[in-house]
Amino acid sequence: MDASTAPEVIRRPVPAHMAHVVSSISCYRERGLGLTNFRHAAPLALPLLINLGTPFRIALGRAPGRSDSQPSFVAGLFPGPVQIESDGRAICIQIDFTPLGAYRFYGGAVPDLTARMVDIGDLLGRDGRELGERVAEAEGWRQRLEIIETFVLERTVNEPSPAIAAAIGRLWRSAGAARISEIATDIGWSRKHLSRRFQNEIGVSPKTLARMLRFHRACELARSGSACGWAGIALEAGFADQAHLAREFREFSGERPTSWAARLAHTDPRLMREAGG
Repeated sequence: MDASTAPEVIRRPVPAHMAHVVSSISCYRERGLGLTNFRHAAPLALPLLINLGTPFRIALGRAPGRSDSQPSFVAGLFPGPVQIESDGRAICIQIDFTPLGAYRFYGGAVPDLTARMVDIGDLLGRDGRELGERVAEAEGWRQRLEIIETFVLERTVNEPSPAIAAAIGRLWRSAGAARISEIATDIGWSRKHLSRRFQNEIGVSPKTLARMLRFHRACELARSGSACGWAGIALEAGFADQAHLAREFREFSGERPTSWAARLAHTDPRLMREAGG
């Protein structure tokens, strides 16, 4: 990839006082080279994206078309591949919320975002529309990021229930291997009640989140080469067998494991630097 046309990605370290809400903060600017069939497989973050250039075309579980233009939007968890295209003129700032952070920010609206992308003004009203305008008028990445971070902190007023926070912690630390029935028993709830409360605050069931976490664990192992082939990855990531892993890969990434690995091997690295002025 020619460095003069490669997209610029600026990763801003998440401030310590936002770590309980946000997993990443980034600025993205294209310089002539757009995205074609770019995929995020079952993302574990819930994005808030402020568009400053040509909108991305984004679709869930399929290739995007012309009608899939997405300006500034928010989105929930989606247990499948998110496909993205752009024309080389996209510019945006993106805040990725953790599942618990999304509840802290959106409150009870989180389930309405599951497997959806919603215009920021439709969800956040006038405040959301004004946020986009203020960011567009700001000078430089630093000022834009400060505006968004202040906005996020001021609206982070909802607290998830301690039981759901504990359940997510167990699933996250175990990369989806913890038994949901045991989590429910330890909390003192039935599995059915845990699932209902979990969906109300996170947007998906604990079983779905556990599957997504196991899938991402398998992806990590494949990238690191720490396991012996796909059979070893399946075993280490907690799948019943290699066939089980292959089925999950097709659902969450839209590809076979070998096709996923081949695509990543040819993905061009993004240019990155720390956020400045």
